[in-house]
Amino acid sequence: MDKKHKIAFWVNAVFAYLIVFFSILYLTRHFFEVDIMQSPYILKTISSVLFVLCGLFNLIYCFKTGMVKNEKFMIFMFTGLVFAMLGDVLLIDFFVIGAALFAIGHIFFFIAFCTLSKMHWLDFVIGGGIFVIALLIIFLYKGFEFGSMLAVVIAYALIISLMLGKAGGNLRLKNDKHLNFIIFFGALMFFLSDLMLLFNVFASAPYIFDILCLALYYPAEFILAFSIYFAGAHSEKDNSKVKETKIEEIGKE
Repeated sequence: MDKKHKIAFWVNAVFAYLIVFFSILYLTRHFFEVDIMQSPYILKTISSVLFVLCGLFNLIYCFKTGMVKNEKFMIFMFTGLVFAMLGDVLLIDFFVIGAALFAIGHIFFFIAFCTLSKMHWLDFVIGGGIFVIALLIIFLYKGFEFGSMLAVVIAYALIISLMLGKAGGNLRLKNDKHLNFIIFFGALMFFLSDLMLLFNVFASAPYIFDILCLALYYPAEFILAFSIYFAGAHSEKDNSKVKETKIEEIGKE
């Protein structure tokens, strides 16, 4: 690993540590007597801003070092992170607005995944299957009390299902195999996090569901932020292979 990639690796590692640290503080804030530590906005905002800053660092770093083959993917991913951050903070007291911002974020993630590969029938099959499972959970579990929020929940479930379906469909690609696995893993953790949130908000589930929600959510956001750098680093490897091939062809001539 050369110096350029070592710098990016260690900066991302520091961001990962800080995100975990502040998310743990958020989950355990009730044990602190300091008022500022008990505020859900302070610690949650810090945790959310950190994964956006991580994505921003990766975006700028890749552009400065010339690793921009997947430029559209990187920009759409970062935009999705920004909307996720806004949704995460506003979800505390403004659930509908927060959910809408999250949905917009998922749309940007979906577009980012589409820049790696155009929509394929398998993407619709996987996304549709995930949506059916989500609907079964929503309608068959008797503990939910959605009230007037049912339409919002179903619309959100459709968007995140299509996002995860596209991430899963991209696993079929031979190119960018490692990148697509990272993306799918992050998208899956995001989906499971929202599932835990569903039980926590609409079913008065035990506190463990809140813990599981955030234990899945923040790592998912970090993985998606890290994918911006990984996409750039992976494209650099592809470019070096192309250069080596051209050099070999010139040598043969």
